[in-house]
Amino acid sequence: MHQPKFLTRADVAALIAAGDTIVINEGFVLRLNGWLDHHPGGRLVIQHMVGRDATDEISIYHSSKLIRTMNHYRIGRVEGSWVNFTPPIRGGLFAQSTKDCPTGIPQDPISIHAEQLSQFFSSTSPTLELELQDDSPGSRADAVPDPLRSIDNTELVKQALEDDLSQYPSLDAVTQQAIVEKYRDLHQKIKNEGYYNCQYWEYAKEMGRYLCIFTAFLIALKSGWFITSAALLGLFWHQIMFTAHDAGHQGITHNFVVDTLIGMFVADFCCGLSIGWWKSSHNEHDPDLQNAPLFATSPSYLASFHSSYYNFTFLWDKAAEFAIPYQRYTYYPIMGIARFNLYILSWCHLLSRRSTTLGSSKWTRPTEICFMSIYWFLFGYCLVWRSIPTWTLRIMFVLVSHIITMPLHVQITLSHWAMSTSELGESESFPQHQLRTTMDVECPPWLDFIHGGLQFQAVHHLFPCVPRHNLRRLQQLVIGFCDETGIKYKRLGFVAGNKDVLGKLGEVAAQLELMVKCQKHMAETGESGLH
Repeated sequence: MHQPKFLTRADVAALIAAGDTIVINEGFVLRLNGWLDHHPGGRLVIQHMVGRDATDEISIYHSSKLIRTMNHYRIGRVEGSWVNFTPPIRGGLFAQSTKDCPTGIPQDPISIHAEQLSQFFSSTSPTLELELQDDSPGSRADAVPDPLRSIDNTELVKQALEDDLSQYPSLDAVTQQAIVEKYRDLHQKIKNEGYYNCQYWEYAKEMGRYLCIFTAFLIALKSGWFITSAALLGLFWHQIMFTAHDAGHQGITHNFVVDTLIGMFVADFCCGLSIGWWKSSHNEHDPDLQNAPLFATSPSYLASFHSSYYNFTFLWDKAAEFAIPYQRYTYYPIMGIARFNLYILSWCHLLSRRSTTLGSSKWTRPTEICFMSIYWFLFGYCLVWRSIPTWTLRIMFVLVSHIITMPLHVQITLSHWAMSTSELGESESFPQHQLRTTMDVECPPWLDFIHGGLQFQAVHHLFPCVPRHNLRRLQQLVIGFCDETGIKYKRLGFVAGNKDVLGKLGEVAAQLELMVKCQKHMAETGESGLH
């Protein structure tokens, strides 16, 4: 049998510099050029792993059968533990040969971009300087000329990074490798003990609940109780989207075609939301969950920045400067109408190149467009226009049905906005990153039907393909893992979580107010105004 050749870091860097999509998996070097446009989860998720060891990400997101097919993409091996590069999409620079590199050798272990960025920070901590690859989940945008439009958030970002470095295990290779090994042992235990087995009886009970709610909606609509029927329709949407989530992770039948069709029926046909858009963004697992210019959950967002995950530059402008100071007061009203934004994002995705996939999944885009068009015909024309008699009732019907879905939007933001958004660089292990940036919402078991089991977001992020009905039981194993590794596992009740998020929104708004005052004072007097 042919033995793959060993590739050095310089070899891998040269391949990436030449435009190859190189990923490390279980010590093997994969060249995924031919798979990039065929990946059902989109190109971005692969592009963000270029030059990195993706063993854990590949293992938890894909079936054993699909992982075996990746053997065809092997072009060599690497020796020992791999030290991650910064992917090109996140600013990593690579030279095809040593003479092309400014220092004469490939940048190791950090990219040229990281070294340039670290010059903006002065710190006595060498670890901090080494790990400063970005100061937000995306690369920084060009500065805006107007000093009042260009907020200097450097010190606040630096403080957030130092806080994370002090509260979580060290980023040194030995510590992180030990965490990875314990995580892989836990993953194997989860597979051996059947946590990936889907509890179809739970889906049968949920289907009964969905049918009861939808039947009640039709009865109320037929009886002319339009606002009641709107509330019931919103509750139906809220509940049924949990099943779409499972299908998006292939957690129901574990068959791509079957689960994709289930997801399309629930999300696109029943709810008017693109399951393809959800996969494209969610398969990155919420790396850049922010909503400029309406919200800023971290000092990192108090300036213009480019998000590599959305391929979009969020400009710090007058709208952001006006909205952010009031964000703790606008949080719930905006969450109430957040579903309208999901409609826009869904169509923008389907009409863009980003939704185009080749090969066996090329049928998904036209099918989604068809299903979503049917949804708008049924909801917009048959229901709202033909079944509801007056414009006042139509507007109230649409608003009530959409506001009812607010708890789901609040729950998701609680799990993420209350946590760190700092980027600690490529040396942070997958499990530590997920637990540092995500928390669980505690509730009694009898309330699981409201949260859909997705209140266990930290557990879900660690093992995204485990069916959500098994997450409560799996939580106990995750608690043990965190105790063993020293990684902080944050859990708050729903009320406490709301208080935490509102407090964070208020804190960032206060930081912005102080920064703007200082910069205005400096522009007028030349002094900092800090005493």
